[in-house]
Amino acid sequence: MASMTLYLPDETFSALYVHVSRLAWHTQDMLQDPRVALSIGETDDGRADPFTLMRVSIRGQALQLSGTDPDLKAKWLQRFPEQAINFELADFSFWKITPRDARFVAGFGRIHNLSPAELSRAAA
Repeated sequence: MASMTLYLPDETFSALYVHVSRLAWHTQDMLQDPRVALSIGETDDGRADPFTLMRVSIRGQALQLSGTDPDLKAKWLQRFPEQAINFELADFSFWKITPRDARFVAGFGRIHNLSPAELSRAAA
């Protein structure tokens, strides 16, 4: 299931976190099959050829976290303060996505396959 959701990477990009509702189709899919892909794109700046925008597609494994880690919650709310209401709803939980590999497109013809270690180094 392709969907748009918020994500929060750890400082090394060795894990990315999503806070999602079990009612969402993408969450139901993760419960059935933990293989996921996360696509992150450069903000469209109105250029004539949007294919020149940088983007990365990350394939990985999703794992539902039990309970709510207070440090992760604090980081999440620091980045996304408008999402505080979701912590009052019983159907939301954190999921950790561990990258398996990534494909970075820096523009037309500038494509790089990255291992998890290379993704972490690039994020630094």
